[in-house]
Amino acid sequence: MKIIYRISDAGYNKVKPDYINNEKCLTNALRVFDDTDWSIIADNISSETNDMIQHHISKNHIFYASKGNGAATFNLALDEALTYDDDEIIYFIENDYLHKPGSQKILEEGFTLGASFVSLYDHPDKYMVPEKGGNPYCAGGAEDTRVYLTDSCHWKITNSTTMTFAAKVSTLKRVEPTLRKWTSGFHPDDFKMFLDLRSQNELLITPIPGFATHGETAWLSPLCKWHLV
Repeated sequence: MKIIYRISDAGYNKVKPDYINNEKCLTNALRVFDDTDWSIIADNISSETNDMIQHHISKNHIFYASKGNGAATFNLALDEALTYDDDEIIYFIENDYLHKPGSQKILEEGFTLGASFVSLYDHPDKYMVPEKGGNPYCAGGAEDTRVYLTDSCHWKITNSTTMTFAAKVSTLKRVEPTLRKWTSGFHPDDFKMFLDLRSQNELLITPIPGFATHGETAWLSPLCKWHLV
């Protein structure tokens, strides 16, 4: 497994809990995925952020960029990912996620189910009615899906996630045009991207409950005390 981590000081304005910050999320991921190969794409970062990153990981793992938007840095990450062997699992991580201990094992288990994409984030929009900001395909506040079981947890097929997800290189090569299509602007359109992939029978799964969360206050993965992770 290879981690491609994207970090920037030019991110979007979001309301986040006080325990979500660049250093907390990076050190959490480094600890949880401590026996994987790492690359960090550092985009428009300050000298303070650069010092923080180099305090935790060697400089030769860091690639510096000045793109200024998430779509462009994802394409840099994808460029790198496509250079690896087809069977390699690539986990793309954005810089505002927390992971539970054991997440690497869970992620690897997910691929035993044959899905194209694995996310560790159980997005709470799948449990809200569309009229109150929930996913538009979750009428009544629930998602039509199938549930599976691996050694450690349950999984469900889900219709979308964020730009923090995992896939094998062979999958990334197969669907590269779709990934590029929905990341060609300033902001990645992850929702439409995963709907498009699903229409191609490229399924996405996530554990329930989740093993990771996006660090936005309104969209924390449910049923976990994330401030304790």
